[in-house]
Amino acid sequence: MGKLVTPHGEVETPAFMTVGTHATVKGLMFKDVEEAGAQIVLSNAYHVFLRPGLEVIKKAGGLHKFMGWSKPILTDSGGYQVFSLALFRKMHYRGVEFQSHIDGQKHFLTPEDVVEIQKTLGSDIIMPLDECVHYPCTLEQAKSAMERTFSWAKRSKVALGSSDKQVMFGIVQGATYEALRKEAAQQMIELDFPGYAIGGVSVGESSNLIYNILEIVAGILPEDKPRYAMGIGYPFDIVEAVDRGVDMFDCVIPTRYGRNGTAFTSQGKIIIRNSAYTMDLKPLDEKCGCYTCRNFSRAYLRHLFNAKEMLGLILLSLHNVYFFLDLMRKIRAAIKEDKFSAFKTEFMNNYHTAAGF
Repeated sequence: MGKLVTPHGEVETPAFMTVGTHATVKGLMFKDVEEAGAQIVLSNAYHVFLRPGLEVIKKAGGLHKFMGWSKPILTDSGGYQVFSLALFRKMHYRGVEFQSHIDGQKHFLTPEDVVEIQKTLGSDIIMPLDECVHYPCTLEQAKSAMERTFSWAKRSKVALGSSDKQVMFGIVQGATYEALRKEAAQQMIELDFPGYAIGGVSVGESSNLIYNILEIVAGILPEDKPRYAMGIGYPFDIVEAVDRGVDMFDCVIPTRYGRNGTAFTSQGKIIIRNSAYTMDLKPLDEKCGCYTCRNFSRAYLRHLFNAKEMLGLILLSLHNVYFFLDLMRKIRAAIKEDKFSAFKTEFMNNYHTAAGF
């Protein structure tokens, strides 16, 4: 267990960061996200830079006030979004050139620009510009991205300077190449960041490869600083990653799956549109204490989705967010009681058996 202390509050770890990419958690009001137990949310500098733009957020007094969230915020630099969304991109050691996926406009951002963007946003934890590569990739491609990420990290740290309002995490790249990951981890440690992220995972590789990289990198990074696995978001992956020493997670899975009619439960996933739930008056998860499970049945939720009522996706998204945050509460309690191993075994047996894994 650990504790992050930020200007906007404390975060107990291991922690899941609910994703609010466009300065909003899709389909949910922030009061509901907070009541579900969210300690921190993640937003994305790439997206809010493009829309609505920095001038609007600056005039509003920063991202916290603009989006109506008073607790901590971590902003991703947008390196992954340039990798995954941009219509065109070209990496230089000076920065990244890309074409917006929204309107096709061309932009060029240096690592220093990305830091300045996040200074304007006023987020508590900021991420430097990094380069993520496809899976699979060649050793040369992975090495080039790792070296560029390290160079950008050094420049980003200088650009941030000394700040009592924001901290920056270094990002470890290196794809699935163990030697590169070890080298990148040591490089970031030498820069002495207050926290570290493991980037470039969950981009198409198998679970075993992901777990191997997490174990190697988390085993090198300092135990007294937070270790953040970027984009890791399935419940069983989170439990496996915690077992390997990872402290922080984020993913769009809870709300994305909720909008598409899939609920996460202690017994596995439920696709609520299925006819099996037509007359099922049980809650989504009898072990869940969320608003959805306390008040509505599977039959009602199935009806909402089939009738194309927006309340259905809202209720399922709320349940999923609560489920992920409650999973982290249970993980922290198990660690505190020195019972994590038993918790992991029970969780995996129940979840995998029901989900068909």
